[in-house]
Amino acid sequence: MTQIAKWYERKFEFSFPVELYPDLCVRLRGTPARLEEMVRGRAAERMVRAMVRATPRAVEGSWSAQEHAGHLVELEPLWRARIEDYVGGRNELSVADLSNRGTFEARYNERALPEILAAFRRARLAMVDRLEEVDTGFFGRTLLHPRLKTPMRLVDHLFFVAEHDDHHLAIIWEMIRG
Repeated sequence: MTQIAKWYERKFEFSFPVELYPDLCVRLRGTPARLEEMVRGRAAERMVRAMVRATPRAVEGSWSAQEHAGHLVELEPLWRARIEDYVGGRNELSVADLSNRGTFEARYNERALPEILAAFRRARLAMVDRLEEVDTGFFGRTLLHPRLKTPMRLVDHLFFVAEHDDHHLAIIWEMIRG
């Protein structure tokens, strides 16, 4: 039985200071390396084997470790769009596809794992490189998160992304260690 909290049941508290944004940028920059280290040398059959988990979204619970890695790739455009929402002066963050259709349609189990890892690394590094260009004043700017219905600063968004990364890394780790 998994000890990993269900993502859609998680509650977030964003009470930390905006000055933590550099720490969060470093954490986000390190996610590709942590993922690569975690899956290095793992048997392909273990990476593509699904493990059914009891989740509110049964389809997410049936993903393989490799599909969870692919899901991280799929969400990079959303995370980047949300950064642009802050910089562009929108009133609400871009909406996520809660059905995760893109992850299913991408057929990550049929792809080579190094291709998935490289795509994630490229997309993530592009995102954190973009964050280095953002004026520091934007990290405290607040927009409404469409699912959580709560105000979220850009620094909170970065924390949310980092927590989402770690959620999927924990699932991958649980699946591949047997």
